[in-house]
Amino acid sequence: MTTHVTPSSRQAESPTGEGVLDVQQTTCCVVGGGPAGAVLALMLARKGIAVMLLEAHGDFDRDFRGDTLHPSVMENMAELGLADRLLKLRHSKLPAITFEFGGASVAFADFRLLKTGFPYITMMPQTDFLEFVTGEAARYPNFRLVMGASARELIEEDGVIRGLRYRSRDGLHEVRAQLTVGADGRFSRVRRLAGFEPIKTSAPMDALWFHLPRGLDESDVDIARISGGQIGILLNRGDRWQAGYVIPKGGYRQLRDGGMEKLQRSFADLRPEVADRVDHLHEWGQISVLSVESDRLPKWYRPGLLMIGDAAHVMSPVAGVGINYAIQDAVVAANLLGDSLVQGGGVRTRDLARVQRRREWPTRIIQALQAQMQQRVLAPALNPTKAFAPPGFMRFLPRVPILRKLPPRLIGFGVWPVHVKNGGTVLGGQWRR
Repeated sequence: MTTHVTPSSRQAESPTGEGVLDVQQTTCCVVGGGPAGAVLALMLARKGIAVMLLEAHGDFDRDFRGDTLHPSVMENMAELGLADRLLKLRHSKLPAITFEFGGASVAFADFRLLKTGFPYITMMPQTDFLEFVTGEAARYPNFRLVMGASARELIEEDGVIRGLRYRSRDGLHEVRAQLTVGADGRFSRVRRLAGFEPIKTSAPMDALWFHLPRGLDESDVDIARISGGQIGILLNRGDRWQAGYVIPKGGYRQLRDGGMEKLQRSFADLRPEVADRVDHLHEWGQISVLSVESDRLPKWYRPGLLMIGDAAHVMSPVAGVGINYAIQDAVVAANLLGDSLVQGGGVRTRDLARVQRRREWPTRIIQALQAQMQQRVLAPALNPTKAFAPPGFMRFLPRVPILRKLPPRLIGFGVWPVHVKNGGTVLGGQWRR
């Protein structure tokens, strides 16, 4: 809900009658400690801007939530001077995206063809990435992270969002801010509180994700195998395989009714490389079911409020670009809004509109391409009555020298590459020693 108050009526209680414990002041309040929110908070803190980052959960545990850092993100980390230290954390490197169908293997996107210092996808647990980014932000005294803080109400004064109320373990708190940013993911509470309604951009299907043991001496395999109306995915995560099983929307209930043994047998047949360890799956709590769908907001902002990342546009898991587009949103927002926030004069609504204009078309283009991949590749691949025949472009692009860089370029950097303005220069912040 949006609470309407006047500047002089700093209420001691919420509209529900619950007392507010305190009223806190900051320049920018970022709601959501995922990749978009964490990177935006870090970049603003480096500029000397007072920023409060609210995370609804008590930790950053995000299994099966955007564990891929594409070359674009690593370039941004390098521009911030953080890439070398980031790569000291546990990670693996994926140099190409490969598919197997009909016994043939195709390298659809080979990142080694790109001119970059990071010609691979960095596979890193999102927990580690978020702890690293917020740890860097904590080096600045103008940054504050509040865990277990759930947004409850937006505060609106004279048509402008001036902050919000959030609930933590000890009760209700109020934050006053020049700018509030909703970066709280695909199930964004801020989006609902602001009255934003998304537009669906692709038909849904489901992906089951789980872990299986992996020997450290095992060779890499094709990422995806398409056979018999099924898609099986294996991603190298060091001492384990991150396994994905893509099924038609609503198929999970039927699969579960068949019992765990049916899942084990089906996946073992599809991915015989791990047939000897599917018995490590013994309860449904080990399975995460994620919907493969996408949407976007027609408008990402209101006066005093900006939406970024999945809160503004849910990306399909196809090619794993969601985390990278979220971070690009954060970089553009920091680039375009940072100076106004440093000067303390507030952020103009037209500047918020500039952020959307800069990011909307790259997002719409990649969502359209993802929808085509779902329609022309995933949906036919999930049809058990017809043998899967990959569309011509999947076989054609990698074989033509002038075109084979296109898939890794689009996946690795997006439609419009984004760079950190002035290297994220620290204007007023100080590191904590």
